[in-house]
Amino acid sequence: MVFAIQNMKLLSDDRFLRGIHSYERQLAKLLALLLAIVIGFAVFELVVESGIKIAQFQPDWFDGGLIKLLDRLLLIFIALEVLQNVTAYLRDQVVQIELVLLTAMTAVARKVIVLPPGTESKPQLMAGFGVIVVGLAAAYWLVKRARHDQHSA
Repeated sequence: MVFAIQNMKLLSDDRFLRGIHSYERQLAKLLALLLAIVIGFAVFELVVESGIKIAQFQPDWFDGGLIKLLDRLLLIFIALEVLQNVTAYLRDQVVQIELVLLTAMTAVARKVIVLPPGTESKPQLMAGFGVIVVGLAAAYWLVKRARHDQHSA
């Protein structure tokens, strides 16, 4: 009987939710650390590879090298935005939808910027990207407006 009462205390809603919350925070910290390490290595690799190309005076910027550089650079920015999302979650215990939408917009912009030549002849793909951009921009505007209206009320 005493054992059952103690088990009930261990599984009480408050204690259980605190345990789950603590577990989520530890996982978020681990993911943030892992992402920070990966971003650091990616930046190092980008700097070293670009430095080697520049030092050899064969950067081939106009033969696809610049697009590849922009692709990697934007990918690092997306990873930084995801890291910012995780740290904002750790700080505020809330997923900030504005950050998520901005990250998504950056990802779509990256995809459009690095489209291979000839893609402009695929109207459905281009229309799809247009719809995605307009949808994300509208969602971002609505979230910002709702937040502004909430604070001014």
